[in-house]
Amino acid sequence: MNILVINAGSSSMKYQLIDMESEKVIVKGNCERIGAGGFISHKLATGTKIEYETNFPTHAEAFAEVVDLLTTGEHKVIDDISEISAIGHRGVHGGEKFSKSVLVDGEVMKTIDDLSDLAPLHNPPCLIAMRACRKVFGEKIPMVVVFDTAFHQTMPPKAYTYPIPYEYYEKYRLRRYGFHGTSHRYVSHRLGELTGRDNMKVITCHLGNGCSITAVKDGVCVDTSMGFTPLDGFMMGTRSGAVDPSVVTYIMEKEGLTPHEMDQLLNKQSGMLGISGVSSDDRDIAAAVEAGNERAKLALDVYYYRVKKYVGAYAAAMGGLDLVVFTGGVGENDPALREYVCSGMEFLGLEFDADVNRGLRGKDTILTKPASRVKAALIATNEELVIATDTFDIVEKLR
Repeated sequence: MNILVINAGSSSMKYQLIDMESEKVIVKGNCERIGAGGFISHKLATGTKIEYETNFPTHAEAFAEVVDLLTTGEHKVIDDISEISAIGHRGVHGGEKFSKSVLVDGEVMKTIDDLSDLAPLHNPPCLIAMRACRKVFGEKIPMVVVFDTAFHQTMPPKAYTYPIPYEYYEKYRLRRYGFHGTSHRYVSHRLGELTGRDNMKVITCHLGNGCSITAVKDGVCVDTSMGFTPLDGFMMGTRSGAVDPSVVTYIMEKEGLTPHEMDQLLNKQSGMLGISGVSSDDRDIAAAVEAGNERAKLALDVYYYRVKKYVGAYAAAMGGLDLVVFTGGVGENDPALREYVCSGMEFLGLEFDADVNRGLRGKDTILTKPASRVKAALIATNEELVIATDTFDIVEKLR
């Protein structure tokens, strides 16, 4: 069975075609600049890469172009779209309505639309992609949506409730939802394969341009750093993470900023970029540190420190710790960050192996010494495989 996985943004659409028998990616790509021109990057499992500019007025034209690449020409990988058994969509915000992946129908699409107030930048593109998908593929190919927020729906009220007047939760569902759930779910379950254990207290650190940390106890989420939106938690590439709310109102009053302008400041101009003044990319910041840039060094110090602080807090919240996992673009490729976070953790029973960690990038590996009671690990995330697997499981039940 071949599953087409779709991750749609407002002007982009990433895709992967996965053979579920082997769980191997047949082809993957990205349609960019939708609505403002068009560019497609298409890479086969053989390593062949096709890139060209085209015209994507809407997501429907992008889907049509992908189908054309998949089914025609010298680099085609299937003969007909009937060889695609189902389509899995990444959904960002399922609110309290969705605690698991679901088959897409009219009611599900309406609910996603109703939840757009909670995720105005993410839910509308998902719906656009679903409608475009129907236009190109028709009604016969089933679609499934897998929500980033679903994994976190097991959090208890004490973890997700904000200490503001309760009426705002009742009126607007203002609470901690959490994001990156598909990644946290994948790496926490992958650990079972590496360790042979399921009943563990695990802290999963998804660290990229967007960052979140999740406490997972016996396979379920009990707390997570992102909140009502992906802005909460610790500092990220361009996002501030948690700050004193009075700082927000103070800057707005002093600078005469509108709510939208303040939102842009916190989401697009803060974090690593805001402190360093150099970049949101940790590689650029590391190079600036090497060149003696003090603000770049401060940015890394704040970032590393806050990751470590969350690990300590979640270990306390779970009453212990068995394993710390690093994943995401930064987590998988920054040995210095992993060493900083895990160093000095002997009091928790974590004995880090700096020799194993040195230079390690993107390979599933245990990072602690054999005698370490608490383990640390690098696990390369695979959100697309989770989406494909959920889609496969749901569609199989329809047969």
